Amino acid sequence: MMRISQRHLKILETCPRQFEHTYFDRLTLPVNPAQQAKTQLGSDFHLLMHQRELGLPIEPILARSPQLNTWMQAMLQTAPALFETDAQTWRESEHVRTLEIPHGGDSSNDNYLFTAIYDLVILQPDRADIIDWKTYPLPKYKKDLDLEWQTRLYLYMLAETSNYVPKQIGFTYWFIQSTPHPKSVKISYTLKQHRQTKIDLLALLAKLTTWLDAYRDRQEPFPQVAASTGLCERCNFAARCGRNDLDSQSTDSFTSNDLNLIPILPI
Repeated sequence: MMRISQRHLKILETCPRQFEHTYFDRLTLPVNPAQQAKTQLGSDFHLLMHQRELGLPIEPILARSPQLNTWMQAMLQTAPALFETDAQTWRESEHVRTLEIPHGGDSSNDNYLFTAIYDLVILQPDRADIIDWKTYPLPKYKKDLDLEWQTRLYLYMLAETSNYVPKQIGFTYWFIQSTPHPKSVKISYTLKQHRQTKIDLLALLAKLTTWLDAYRDRQEPFPQVAASTGLCERCNFAARCGRNDLDSQSTDSFTSNDLNLIPILPI
């Protein structure tokens, strides 16, 4: 059984060859120290909010950086209702859900197990809300957030693994570093969107199954994205894929007509 997350889907949809290099060839590159520091601060903030939700001491986490306390206080002041509880509300930080999707192929690993880790889930009798913390400013392309696989998969999985219908479920991104205070983007959900996500998800899994069988049985590499898309120019695997000369075209490439290419958001 192959485990799949929203990050897997993002990379697979962007470029199957990059997916192969990352998850099967297990290739990694040195992390820029500045980016590593940002990633660590983001992880610390998620841990801070998780500890607070559990009612555990947060002083050791706050001691690591004054920035964490600033962000937390900004959230408490901007959206106090988000942290209110009552007898009718169930909430959990770092909430985990799994969903198994069968998909036949030549290999013995016929099923895909999807895993979603929700920063915060708030459930009421007639309403379910997904909250996700982003420790960077509100992006310019916020209108595309509903196309992100994180958005689509998390909404889809909650609907599939609960008694809530799509119109009862919402997704809210909170961008902590936005000025002068944190900003949110709220995304609603519909039955039409749910059905389309299922169609797109199964289509992508069908491609993955085909590529996996060829990779395992005949050692065929996953296809490359077409050089004409320009994505290779900012990919760390461009040299390994022979894409230093971006004017060349690969015979095993696919185009943006085959898969919907969307930008990958940092976590």
